[in-house]
Amino acid sequence: MNAKLDKAVTMQRAQALTRLQYGALCYRFAGDTPLVLLITSRGTGRWILPKGWPIPGLDGAATAAREAWEEAGVVGRVSPVPLGAYHYVKLLDKRREVPCKVEVYPLCVARLEDEYPETGQRQRVWFAATEAARKVDEPELKQLLRTLDPMALRRLCPTATGPHST
Repeated sequence: MNAKLDKAVTMQRAQALTRLQYGALCYRFAGDTPLVLLITSRGTGRWILPKGWPIPGLDGAATAAREAWEEAGVVGRVSPVPLGAYHYVKLLDKRREVPCKVEVYPLCVARLEDEYPETGQRQRVWFAATEAARKVDEPELKQLLRTLDPMALRRLCPTATGPHST
């Protein structure tokens, strides 16, 4: 095979193996500035968005909202339309990796609960979008955070000021 064909076959295999996840871009406003809630991963402590595998019976938006609740205690209003997507490689264990595509749904945070399924397993911190972009590792997620449209986010929660706790 030639190099172009080898690369095309490799890309097709990678796409076929890519697993879909749903994530929540949890946000609130401080004045006119959107703040983004990041959480730490349980394994490596990296800054991430709440995300997870598809849940039977739930669409992408509902799955993203459920993950935000379970991982960060978020209660709010999720958009039915994804904001974008990013790719990363999930470590399943020390020997196995799986490429993932995460569809990201904006979720306007009404409140953060103190008790939720993963309480104490992760940190959760509010960041300005530009700072959040510096904290995450995934290039496509960095770009998504850098290009957030505050006006579009405001439409999802026009009167909400959001919680002020961490």
